[in-house]
Amino acid sequence: MSPQNTLLQISRSITFCSFLLLLTSCGGGSTSGGNSIVVPPVTVSPPTNAQASRMLAQTSFGATPTEINSVISNGYSAYLEAQFNQPQKLHRTYMDTIAASLPTGSNLSQNQFFESFWQQVANGDDQLRQRVTYALSQIFVASFLDSNVANYPRGVASYYDMLGTYAFGNYRNLLEAVSLHPMMGIYLTSMRNQKESGTRVPDENYAREVMQLFTIGLVELNQDGTPRLSNGKTVETYTNADISGLAKVFTGWSWAGTDKSDTRFFGGNADPNRDWMPMQSYPKYHSISEKAFLGVTVPAQSSASPEASLKVALDRLYNHNNVGPFIGKQLIQRLVTSNPSPQYVARVAAAFANNGQSVRGDMKAVIKTIFLDSEARADINIANPNAGKLREPVLRFAHWMRSFNAKSTSTRFLIGNQDDPLSGLGQTVMRSPSVFNFYRPGYVPPNTSIAAANLVAPEFQITGETSIVGYLNFMRDVIPNGTGTSRDIKADYTSLIALADTPDKLLDQINLLLMANQMSGNLRTQILAAVNSVTISTTSTTSADTAKKNRVYLSIFLTMASPEYLVQQ
Repeated sequence: MSPQNTLLQISRSITFCSFLLLLTSCGGGSTSGGNSIVVPPVTVSPPTNAQASRMLAQTSFGATPTEINSVISNGYSAYLEAQFNQPQKLHRTYMDTIAASLPTGSNLSQNQFFESFWQQVANGDDQLRQRVTYALSQIFVASFLDSNVANYPRGVASYYDMLGTYAFGNYRNLLEAVSLHPMMGIYLTSMRNQKESGTRVPDENYAREVMQLFTIGLVELNQDGTPRLSNGKTVETYTNADISGLAKVFTGWSWAGTDKSDTRFFGGNADPNRDWMPMQSYPKYHSISEKAFLGVTVPAQSSASPEASLKVALDRLYNHNNVGPFIGKQLIQRLVTSNPSPQYVARVAAAFANNGQSVRGDMKAVIKTIFLDSEARADINIANPNAGKLREPVLRFAHWMRSFNAKSTSTRFLIGNQDDPLSGLGQTVMRSPSVFNFYRPGYVPPNTSIAAANLVAPEFQITGETSIVGYLNFMRDVIPNGTGTSRDIKADYTSLIALADTPDKLLDQINLLLMANQMSGNLRTQILAAVNSVTISTTSTTSADTAKKNRVYLSIFLTMASPEYLVQQ
């Protein structure tokens, strides 16, 4: 029996029904997160194998035996500190290397960025930076789906690098770097934005989104992330007048270069590095009129000073009380759980407000608080059995790569666009369909127990019958055969094949790497029954070898297809 047929025939009765259950009724025991839970303190003793694997599910793209041992040896806090000190490898450097080897007349494409992304996902030592960068890319969205952005694949690589560079820095610096990056300038149309003149008014796109999505949100928040109420109603954070006033700040910025000519402002005389160099100011096109927003005013300027206007605006946004809980909660959602308690959000917001040394916006302090918090580290079955988040497709695929030591024959990891939910993952990094990401942080799947419990499950916005079937088919093919151009990427199952004669031990290892030993007894019994049904020949070495491989493929597939795996807890 071929590996594909083995997977299909044995798993069909388990997986599809499980997926439908996940889709329709998940909230009661999967992605909910209570708001009034009592969390026991986290033990200070060395982490167990399971606890280390669970932390790596949050802080990396997937647990490996080596990293599990590292977390156990160093402890949680020291492991994070070591990760903070890992050097960053730039995607733009890879793009430049590839560009130098292309034939005359050929250009870089999105695919080279995807290659670099998957290389670092599979092999990178700086896993914490990469996981946080990926989370930031879903908050500060810029997307290849914008046809203008797609013209600059190296620029998008540098934008992603920028998020990684500032992931461990200060949020104020991150906000400025995002605001001045040319890819954001193109995506949210702040590039070549001109001052008011006659009937022309400044473009308001970036002014609106920098408030709504990147800093303060739509309503005033308490420090625990809950809406602040006035007379029983929420309070809006900004008005149309605030958008108009802030839009003037973002006038007079365009491509970087050696001069500030009109030609360069409008895109001519292109500097070869303009796709990654921060946008520069062009005073001629900057509004000099009064700019009032969010309770502050940039006075009318006798001579245009885009930098001065920008400083006032970004300082005001950065110091707004909403930023800590607004951004902190979204990072918790992307990394740990969809429904953090208000207390958890408040602790993260407090770290944003003050890192312990009177510094605001210290991303390292925020990240450490997210991962070391009792709600993140206490054993899930003790603290809150309903906590967690649905693993999105990119994270599932990356997990398979890392946990099973996937290698690329070409060394390039030749994986292209995975947007198609039937033939691919239904999700591709940096190809969000809108500035609102692949899914909204407040998404509630309708007609589910999640909705009935007044909870959210963001990743369910890209989960449906089509993507369910597509994911099953995709992984059923990838696990035994590899993936990418010409099956360029294949996992190394050598250590697991050695355990195939003892299915209990085989499943123990898979359970540790993929599920942090959280597999239920019922699921374990089902998978073991399926694996044991694959008989290992005692008379044919070739048949025995094939059967052992099929046991490994089946164990991984049934685990990764189960609702218990799909919800990261």
